Amino acid sequence: MTHVDIPELRTARLRLRAFRADDLDDYAAVRAEAEVARYIGGPLSRPETWDRMAAMVGQWALRGYGVFAIEEGASRRAIGHVGILHPADWPEPEIAYTIGPAAWGQGYATEAARAVRAWAFDSYAFPRLVSFIVPTNARSIRVAQKLGAVRDGTVALRGVTADIWVHRRPDDA
Repeated sequence: MTHVDIPELRTARLRLRAFRADDLDDYAAVRAEAEVARYIGGPLSRPETWDRMAAMVGQWALRGYGVFAIEEGASRRAIGHVGILHPADWPEPEIAYTIGPAAWGQGYATEAARAVRAWAFDSYAFPRLVSFIVPTNARSIRVAQKLGAVRDGTVALRGVTADIWVHRRPDDA
């Protein structure tokens, strides 16, 4: 059996940690929201959310890096996910983030993604990281822009065309 220690990252307001079974209710509520799911394949049922959580945890064992649950410090609830998403059919590792609407407008996605980006560049030899964002997803584009990412072309992923937003290593900026 492969065992991987998933790190924990902290920001001023958030704890980024491994998904746990008891996150299912909170995370399923996030993934069932039509507006959240609009750009990431549609709403998920509770069993589909479980499968997605399991896949995100499993990526740590397969790649050595992965996606964290975002735990809001005040409520201790899972409000979304953030991390390095890298399915087998992705052309390169992606800084991915999804936050539930109850937490929108508070800067959580930017705060979490900034922490993940710093950790990833400090921990791995990625020449760059990207965020694949559907061109009409204004919220995610704003987060990428706040992080200093630059749009650089498009890519087709699972039948969807997305813009490639490039995050460069801090020493290459």
